[in-house]
Amino acid sequence: MPDPDWYTSGLPHIWLPYSQMKIAPPPLAACSTQGSQIELEDGRTLTDGVAAWWTACHGYNHPHIRACAEQQLARMPHVMFGGMVHEPALRLASRLTALLPGDLDHVFYTDSGSVAVEVALKMAIQYRINRGETGRTRLLSFKGGYHGDTLATMAICDPEEGMHHLFAGVMPSQYVVDLPRDASSIAAFEAFLATHADTITAIVVEPLIQGAGGMLFHSPDVLRTLRRAADKYGLLLILDEIFTGFGRTGSMFACDQADIVPDIITLSKALTGGTVALAATVARRHIYETFLSDNPEHALMHGPTFMANPFACACANASLDLFENEPRLEQVAALETALREQLEPCRKLPGVRDVRVMGATGVVEMEKIDDPATLRTRFIAEGAWIRPFRNIVYLTPAFTITNDELRRLTDAIHRVLSA
Repeated sequence: MPDPDWYTSGLPHIWLPYSQMKIAPPPLAACSTQGSQIELEDGRTLTDGVAAWWTACHGYNHPHIRACAEQQLARMPHVMFGGMVHEPALRLASRLTALLPGDLDHVFYTDSGSVAVEVALKMAIQYRINRGETGRTRLLSFKGGYHGDTLATMAICDPEEGMHHLFAGVMPSQYVVDLPRDASSIAAFEAFLATHADTITAIVVEPLIQGAGGMLFHSPDVLRTLRRAADKYGLLLILDEIFTGFGRTGSMFACDQADIVPDIITLSKALTGGTVALAATVARRHIYETFLSDNPEHALMHGPTFMANPFACACANASLDLFENEPRLEQVAALETALREQLEPCRKLPGVRDVRVMGATGVVEMEKIDDPATLRTRFIAEGAWIRPFRNIVYLTPAFTITNDELRRLTDAIHRVLSA
């Protein structure tokens, strides 16, 4: 099938994400989606193994989300959130805070995960300023971590293994250390805090799975260690649940498995079921209360134009309906079992370093991948939309994926890596 006019005329003007445009292969032209299937303009259909960058947890075009989106679009697609509120945003805030642990009671809406983390960092720093504390402006994050592509969030990503090392001389320097996973790393972490805690305002971590840094897993004990350390040294604990929130690790939120309450949590990706952009930064009561004052300078001076977009909030409410009325976490548990069984044979293949599964995330870690783009092309030939990166081949499918669709993906991984 020849390329459609819009493809040939528009492609020269597009700048694609995470791509060297001089050598990147031509992108696929998608025309429709349904469930876990992506239909291409050339007539091929791909089974989506990554749920649109980990967002489409209910699959594409779920009828309930679509119906709620259509109703909101007809009623009020957008209105400014400065000095006005509306039902979808307030209803969503009430539902989110009821689902989250402890007194995570105050929701600040943004448009993307990166900005949600950026707002969390601003909250943490201004929390100190509003309290009259000085000198505690640094942030502590961890190797293998990824928290976004904006300037402030790049500064807390892994500076060596991450994708932002080119900006190291531009961004403000922050502390990035090893996760306290075992006795030796816990001791090193404690020693670091004993020396530097009086300069730190907050600890930032992706709970249970460090996503874009390499799909690196850690146990709930790590989160409990971080919570104890934060309490001991008077630090705030920020959990970046952009990727892990809404069932991906097997619980509604990853922090549930550690039975801890962060001071601030960030949410996005699956928040709207992969329908439209929306993010939220949710703070505990004692954080919020430091911003209440007769002094206007104590206010949080941040406000995206499309903050709390009613259309997006309606989609998020519809997504939460599905978590309430359909067996999503049971589906994740079944996916975890199936992924373990179906990916385990890859462990015996040459060049495979590890196979690991948590919730609805399955990972085959290679010793190296010389050309991820070529590997992606081979998966496409198998009818699978799988995007390897660095040395990782992974699956983060929709929770509603069928057994046959999942088998198609895992068989494709085994066949391609065998070859």
